[in-house]
Parts: sequence; structure tokens; C-alpha cells
Amino acid sequence: MDIDALMLARIQFGFTISFHILFPAITIGLASYLAVLEGCWLKTGQQVYRQLYHFWIKVFAVNFGMGVVSGLVMAYQFGTNWSYFSDFAGGITGPLLAYEVLTAFFLEAGFLGVMLFGWNRVGPGLHFFSTIMVALGTLMSATWILASNSWMQTPAGYEIINNQVVPVDWLAVIFNPSFPYRLVHMVIAAFLATALMVAASAGWHLLKRNDTPAIRKMLSMAMWMILIVAPIQAVVGDFHGQNTLKHQPAKIAAIEGHWENTPGQAVPLTLFGWPDMEEEKNHFALEIPHLGSLILTHSWDGQFPGLREFAKEDRPNSTVVFWSFRIMVGLALLMIALAFWAAWARYRGVLYRSPRLWRFALLMGPSGLIAILAGWYTTEIGRQPWIVYGLMRTSDAVSPHGAFEVGLALVLFIIVYFVVFGAGTIYMLRLIRKGPDEHEPPLPGGPGESRTPSRPISAASDDAAAEPATYVKDE
Repeated sequence: MDIDALMLARIQFGFTISFHILFPAITIGLASYLAVLEGCWLKTGQQVYRQLYHFWIKVFAVNFGMGVVSGLVMAYQFGTNWSYFSDFAGGITGPLLAYEVLTAFFLEAGFLGVMLFGWNRVGPGLHFFSTIMVALGTLMSATWILASNSWMQTPAGYEIINNQVVPVDWLAVIFNPSFPYRLVHMVIAAFLATALMVAASAGWHLLKRNDTPAIRKMLSMAMWMILIVAPIQAVVGDFHGQNTLKHQPAKIAAIEGHWENTPGQAVPLTLFGWPDMEEEKNHFALEIPHLGSLILTHSWDGQFPGLREFAKEDRPNSTVVFWSFRIMVGLALLMIALAFWAAWARYRGVLYRSPRLWRFALLMGPSGLIAILAGWYTTEIGRQPWIVYGLMRTSDAVSPHGAFEVGLALVLFIIVYFVVFGAGTIYMLRLIRKGPDEHEPPLPGGPGESRTPSRPISAASDDAAAEPATYVKDE
């Protein structure tokens, strides 16, 4: 396979996974948010929580569907574009993905219908339980997917027999060295991205003078969530960095744009610059002395390997991961700034009278998703040239297709994805723009009532399909 076809195959996989990773992230966050909303409503009886539940479950349903569809493409690509990888590592990745389907996906599918359509057809306890199960299913799905991907980053619990990876210790495979850090980091990122989306929605409505109790509750809950998890994410990121330094030092060197150590001198932190892979140096570098050592080794003058200590063919592309990492960190700092600004406004009693804060929240709406993409690029490109770190190179994993075939498929993916998922995204934004319905009319029927249709789909009226249902006990 020529180098152009290999690059096109990587771009195709990167393009499709860039779309896919955003939908599960929002699904994870919204599922947990919906469980909290319904729990708060059952405990307090305040209708504002019910209104927010009915509002966000519509967005959740659309997002969930797009996540499932985009995920199917990823599985097919393992066979079409990366068949040698599947042959080599399928004994590990295949069962892990199967476990995800057998546990997480079946759990979500089993309770999703009750969650979406059972509000006035089952009791409140069962409906709340269904929402919790769907939320738990999204977290379990992330667990298995991150276990598989983390194993590719830090493989463990295996033997290589006849040029194939054979699992010998499934606990070591699943709980490989990077798995706990990557799982926690990703789940928190999903919560952050969702909270920022909710905060942006509230900010937009407040700027449009749609000041209702539901909108205020959205803003308040989102800002509390960001205030709690954004600083935690910074701490988790530090632990993740220490783990990466231990197991993937070349990735850290590329992220930091660190080329070589000077005996007896600390490593500076390069804030900005342009790593040049050919000349093996940074152009226009802005450095802070000792800070690189302090962050990565937690000592004033500690050192870590530079890129020149690795063979050229084993070096990740520092130019890309240097900047993708800084985009992620820069956005994280802005998230923390937003959280503390909102906390200060809350303390002063002006959280709902701060248009500039609302505008900042609106601008930060997509930042969580952008940070997820930047972090994912840092992780995946920083692993190169390995598809399974230290075991199999990406160039040895790709199927023997020509550049034309891969390029044509890539063009078709781009067209279809932007049409299908673009339309879905626009629809979700329109739902968000509409906002929570303050006056939800009751639906006829209910558990045990004579008007409950025996064929609910065929018996549903247009009005029933257009409006969310409510528990009979509240009417």
C-alpha cells in the first residue's frame, strides 16, 4: 500500500471518529443530567425539573440516534480499511466490543423505550429506574470502548502467538495501565461538554429575554456542574500526564515540543512555538524556565526524555500534537474562568442579571466538544507511528487498497456525514432554541385507565405525538 493510501485511510478514520465521538459524549452527559432532573422532580415535586426533563429528552433522543448510526461505520472500517490490525489484535478488541454490545447497548436499548415513551404509561418509580439504567448504560459503553482503546495505548495481559495477540489475563487487558485515567478523563469531559451546552442554551434564552424559572434553573445547574468538575478535570489531567510519561514518553516529548535535555538543567515549558520535525527544533518559542520540569516531574529541575532520544521513525508528529494539546488546555482554563465568574456572580446575587456572563457562556457552548476533539487528536496522533503501541505499526495494519478507492470512500463519507449529521445538528439546535414549554397540556390515558390505547402507535393522535406526556398523578 502506498503512503498516500495509508494517509487517506488514516484521514478517513479520523474524520468518521471525529463525528462519532461528539454524539456519545453528549449522550453520556445528557443521560446523567436527565436522571438528576427526574430524581429532583420526584423528591421536590417542583415542576421546573419536569419541564427541563421533557425539554432535554428531545435533544437526547436525536443525539442518541445519531450516535448509534455514526458508531456503526466505525466497526465496518476495522474490516474494510484495517483488516491486518483486526487479524493481529482481534482477539483483544473483538471481545471487548462484543462486551460493550452485550452489556451497555442491550441495557440502553432495553430501557430506552420506557424512558422516551413511558412517561404516562408506567409508574414514576419504574420510569425513573429506566432513566437511571439508560444513564448507566452510557457509562458502561464508555468503559468498554475506553478499555479497548487504552489497551492499544498501553497493551497488557497478552501473548503473541503465530503473529496474533492472544489474551492471557483479561483483568490485565481491561485494567491496563492507562485505562483508569483515560476513562475518568473522558467521562468528566462528557459531563463538562454537556454542562457547557446547557449553560450556552440558558445564556442564549436569557439574552433573548426569555427569563423563566426553567431557564434560570438550567443556568444554575450547569454553572454548579462546571464549577465542580472543571477543576477536577485539571487534576485528573495531571495524573493522566504522569501515566503517559511513564508508558509513552515519546508522546509527552512531542506534546511539549521537547527535543533534548541539557545536563544539569531543568526543562522549560514551551507555551507557544512551532515544532519543526525536519530541523528538530522549535521556531518562535516562548518558554517559561523550570515549569516543564515542575509540571511533568513535580520537581524543580527534573528531566524527561526528549524527541531526539527516539529514532526518527518512532517519533509522533510534534507539530500537530503540540498545538492540539494547547487548544485543549486553553479551553479548559477558559472553562474554569467561566465557572468562577459565575460563582462570583452568584455570590453577589447577579447571576441572572449579567448579560456579559451569559454571552461568555454562549460563546463557550461548543468549547467542551472542541476540547474533546483536541484531546482525542493528541492521544491518537501522539501514539503514532504505532496502532498498538510498541507492537504493531499503523503502516502494517492497513488493508491493501489503492489511493483512489480510499479517497473516493472518504469523499462520499464527507458528503453523507455533512448532509445527515448536519441536518440532525440543525434540528437539535432548533429544539434548543425553542426552549422548555412552560405550559404542558396533559395527555389522555395513563396506567390502568380505560383510555390507555391497546395499540399506542396507531392510536396516538397528532397532538399526542407533538407534546410531551405527564404523569397522571400531577394533573
